[in-house]
Amino acid sequence: MNSSHILSSALIVAGSLISLPAYSYRVEVSNPLPENRRGEIVEVPLKSLNAKALSYVVTDKEGKQVPCQITYDGFLIFPADVDSLSTAVYAVEEGKQRLDFPVYVYGRKFPERKDDLAWENDRSAYRAYGPALQKSGERAFGYDIWSKSVAYPILEQRFYDDHARHISFHVDHGNGLDDYSVGPTLGGGTAAFLDKNGHIVYPYCYRDYEILDNGPLRFTARLEYNPVDVDGEKISETRLISLDLGEWLNKTELSFDGLKSAKTLAQGIVVHSNNPTAYTVSEKEKFVAYQDLTEHADRGNGQVYVGIYSPGSSEFRFMPIDTEVRGAEGHVAAIANVRPGEKFTYYWGSGWSKGGVKDATDWNRKMSEISRHKKNPLKVSVKK
Repeated sequence: MNSSHILSSALIVAGSLISLPAYSYRVEVSNPLPENRRGEIVEVPLKSLNAKALSYVVTDKEGKQVPCQITYDGFLIFPADVDSLSTAVYAVEEGKQRLDFPVYVYGRKFPERKDDLAWENDRSAYRAYGPALQKSGERAFGYDIWSKSVAYPILEQRFYDDHARHISFHVDHGNGLDDYSVGPTLGGGTAAFLDKNGHIVYPYCYRDYEILDNGPLRFTARLEYNPVDVDGEKISETRLISLDLGEWLNKTELSFDGLKSAKTLAQGIVVHSNNPTAYTVSEKEKFVAYQDLTEHADRGNGQVYVGIYSPGSSEFRFMPIDTEVRGAEGHVAAIANVRPGEKFTYYWGSGWSKGGVKDATDWNRKMSEISRHKKNPLKVSVKK
């Protein structure tokens, strides 16, 4: 056995001597990888604590308070810092947080802009189009991406400025902009079934929605879609989308009503004509990535980097567009097989060249890191 295997077989417990009051819980967070993990959101099941408590206080080994949030599905979440092959210890007490932490994760429906459902974290902002846009006849099927170069929330100000002050959010006024073109494509990571001829059956805008978590650490929304006809089957889709503080990608769980036989599901990123070969396919690490030059590349708006990590997909490839779409060559996609009664989970999201991503190489490195971390999650144990 070589030295690296010896190291990986023994986790070093950092802060193991932490002193906890009798009414506290000791939460141990272990990192199985030989690399540091910083600010990664971990989940503690409320059933392992006193689930009747209305609030909690989380502190690290030095007694410093850490922001936390109770989620709709029964978890206490907080950001953890864990060194390589180590275990970090946190204390959880019942009670009200003593500090006010800034909110970086936020979203809502914006009826002032055709029912956009928009949300953001400290990395990027996103929107899914709603029934008002569909009623208008505008063909925009996929997720839209808003770049940002600041950690604080920007959605409210951008929508207000655009709607009330006629200051366009398609222009960078110092913290980013919307210069990503969706159109009649899958945009920044939408999933859609393929019919028996291999053509994408595009979903349209969401029919209904519900916001389940709204910060400070996680945004979660459930979106329901109208039925689409896939080879004679009327299939209704539900998307459960969540975005955490510090994450480049949204986690999305799909479920389907009316699915009677196994179908092929593509999760795609639109490949635009101004950069037709700037995509990466990694079957080993289960991701696809793309460098988007933005809709107005000549304005110095930088590049938007888009990625999909899909652990349940078996094929990763470029798909030419199945209809003539001006400005798009096709999609780089992850392909999966979905069976009736199954749920399907994948991850999609973005970064910006003026907001923390140096270049395409750096984005691919980030996608590789995401793949490693999702395959080797931080492990949580709770002790009274």
